[in-house]
Amino acid sequence: MEIGCLFSGGKDSTFVAYCAKEKGNLKYLITAKPKEGSYMFHYPNIELTKIQAEVMGVEQIFYESCSEKETEVEELENIISELKIDALTAGAVASEYQRSRVENIAKKLNLELISPIWNIDEVEYLKKLIKLGFKIIITGVAAEGFTKEWLGREIDDECIENLIELNKKYKTSIVGEGGEYETFVLDCPIFSKRIKIVESEKIYEGNSGRLEIKKVELIGK
Repeated sequence: MEIGCLFSGGKDSTFVAYCAKEKGNLKYLITAKPKEGSYMFHYPNIELTKIQAEVMGVEQIFYESCSEKETEVEELENIISELKIDALTAGAVASEYQRSRVENIAKKLNLELISPIWNIDEVEYLKKLIKLGFKIIITGVAAEGFTKEWLGREIDDECIENLIELNKKYKTSIVGEGGEYETFVLDCPIFSKRIKIVESEKIYEGNSGRLEIKKVELIGK
C-alpha cells in the first residue's frame, strides 16, 4: 500500500507517519506552508519539516498554500490527485472540521483513510508518545493559561500533568487540538538522526506566542 501523509512536523502528523510506515509504504509527506491563521494547516517552523523528511528518508511534497478557507482544501485535493497513492492519513484527534475535509478528499479520490488517533484517549496518547521515544517540544500557544514559559517546553510526564490541570481550569485541549498549542518533533523511532536546536527565539504577545527555531543541527543516534 502506497501512503501519503499530511505532515506538519508536529506530534500528531509525525505519529501518524510512524503508524503509516508500519502499515505500508510511506511514499510521501505532504506539507502545506500556510499563511498565519489557516483553518486547516499548522504554521510555526513549517520550513523545518524539510529536515524531518530528510531524517525520515521520505519524499516530501512541499507547497505554499493560498490559506483561503474556501479554497485551501480544494488546493490540497488537486495536489493529492496527482500522486500515485492508495491511502491518505488524517492526524486529527477531535477536530471534526479537519478530519471531515480529509475524509472527503479520500472519498473523492477513492483512497483509504488512515486515521489512527481519531477520538483517542488524549492523556494515554501523550503517554504513549513518550513511551515510544518521541521527543516533542511546544512551539506555539494560543489559549488561556499558556504563558511564555510553555514555549520550548518538552512534553514529558510533568508537562502532561500540567496540561491536565489547564484542561480542568480552562477547558483547553490536552493535545492542543484546534491550535491551542503547536508542537515540533525533535526525535522519534522513524528518525535516522536527532534534531538539536542550536538557536531559537520566544515571541509572545497578548495571550499567544511561538518559538521561532532559527538554527538546528543533526545528531547521530
